[in-house]
Amino acid sequence: MQYIKTYFPNLTPKQENQFMALGQLYTDWNAKINVISRKDIENLYLHHILHSLGIAKTINFADGSEILDVGTGGGFPGIPLAILFPECKFHLIDRIGRKIKVAANVAESIDLENVTFQHGSVEENKSEYDFVVSRAVMPLPDLLKLIRKNIKKEQRNALPNGLLCLKGGELQNELVTVKKTSIVFDLKDYFKEDYFDTKKVVYVQIVKK
Repeated sequence: MQYIKTYFPNLTPKQENQFMALGQLYTDWNAKINVISRKDIENLYLHHILHSLGIAKTINFADGSEILDVGTGGGFPGIPLAILFPECKFHLIDRIGRKIKVAANVAESIDLENVTFQHGSVEENKSEYDFVVSRAVMPLPDLLKLIRKNIKKEQRNALPNGLLCLKGGELQNELVTVKKTSIVFDLKDYFKEDYFDTKKVVYVQIVKK
């Protein structure tokens, strides 16, 4: 929890309590359903919650923004972002029913009211959002093909509508087709822990035809 307070010092008491509750909730659920690798659950705050909040270092979502989290798994990055941006709406989707069940239960347990959940694939979702967020679910070109239909035309944020994707490692090949419309943010510029040395947020602007 100290990681969150260090990098996000202006949390309300409600937000602090919500973030604090995540540790026990995910630990309990993970004992029943493998949402996070068993070896990694002790690194929940660093590897999953703070990593998810890396997106918030690249954009401050305007109130009223609507965000789709594709392949959310147990709720990352959607749930940490929904806690941080209570005036925005988040819709979390995943193909694996048991993972969505965990995410929905965690949200309910912490009284997180600005999230909705869908068990299914992004191909089935025809709604439009200001941004799509994701955590390395598939190569960028494949993801962009699937989500182009989900981006709104109207703009309300300083950053034009598009995709914000948490990625790691070498990205040159994935970025070839989107060089002119993308920005890569190195998370090591925002977080000092070694874990973030190779972690990035990739932003791709999506212009609706």
